[in-house]
Amino acid sequence: MVSRLAATILVALSAPLAFASLDEVQLPPGFAIEVYADVPRARSLVFGDQGTLFVSTRKARSIYAVVESGDGSTRTIELADNLSTPNGIAFKDGDLYVAEIDRVLRYRDIEDNLESVPDPEVLDIDLPSERRHGWRYIGFGPDGMLYISIGAPCNVCDDEGFAEIIRVNPDGSGRETYASGIRNSVGFTWHPETGDLWFTDNGRDMMGDDIPPCELNHASRPGQHFGFPYCHGGDIPDPKYGKRKSCEDYSAPVQKLGPHVAPLGLTFYTGDMFPPEYRGQIFIAEHGSWNRSKKIGYRVTLVTLDGDEAVRYEPFAEGWLQNEQASGRPVDLLVKEDGSLLVSDDFAGKIYRISYSGGTQ
Repeated sequence: MVSRLAATILVALSAPLAFASLDEVQLPPGFAIEVYADVPRARSLVFGDQGTLFVSTRKARSIYAVVESGDGSTRTIELADNLSTPNGIAFKDGDLYVAEIDRVLRYRDIEDNLESVPDPEVLDIDLPSERRHGWRYIGFGPDGMLYISIGAPCNVCDDEGFAEIIRVNPDGSGRETYASGIRNSVGFTWHPETGDLWFTDNGRDMMGDDIPPCELNHASRPGQHFGFPYCHGGDIPDPKYGKRKSCEDYSAPVQKLGPHVAPLGLTFYTGDMFPPEYRGQIFIAEHGSWNRSKKIGYRVTLVTLDGDEAVRYEPFAEGWLQNEQASGRPVDLLVKEDGSLLVSDDFAGKIYRISYSGGTQ
């Protein structure tokens, strides 16, 4: 636990790894992007009931709160440090949930205790301790249950108890597997009308630059299997594990994403600020490739839906990758109450705000 003397972290105390002018970021006409807050290695995002923005990290080992003042300025408070890869973060009934690799912590009444954070409770959930793909993503579904991703501990393998999304009650009881055959999901959300689970999945490596695709998936019911490690992208059998398997036996992605773009957080746009054609569509944070001869990703993309069918997949915000050099890596997305879109960036240590004012830029 950090001391209260070190609780408030100002911009000058945490220089970003790299940061280029946001003038390089390209958006559709009428949209603008600005730095909303500085948070070292900012990863997952969630709002509290009182409007506090909670931010996780992965390599920084800390969790933060971003508090907005009446004039729109923000201050960043470090709530806890020395955690083990605290990537997952969720909020329910006044409590903040933080997922380390092998356990989930609950901080009671967190918004009333930002300056004096109580010791957390450890939920009784048996989680694996393998570090590869071990950074959790968590969130509360419309059923009131806590969903937790458990990535495969490998590039490709068939290990029991991995490659799935589980769900538990808020106290950690009632564990069940909700969806399986998921190599490594580091982002999921729920449809604002149907309540169905939608999630991204990072495709396997070492099959070449252009295969397999990463995925946007839709779990319309419990118990679906999405193919890993037997089938990738809905129609590509794995060279080792796909023998004597049929891709038709597994749920195919709604949208094949770029190969190795590393899709992480996603959100349905539910605000009123953006033009009406964006409402109900999906924004995806693509963290960016590390294993292609030419990098791709490092952007926010938009998937346009017609019902549950994807009809278009295109860049929405890009420019963090210039001449094979990255100045930012989008991680998670959240719609603010005013309808603007927040984007976390764990490379530059920033949270951006994308707004729309109409007209052209």
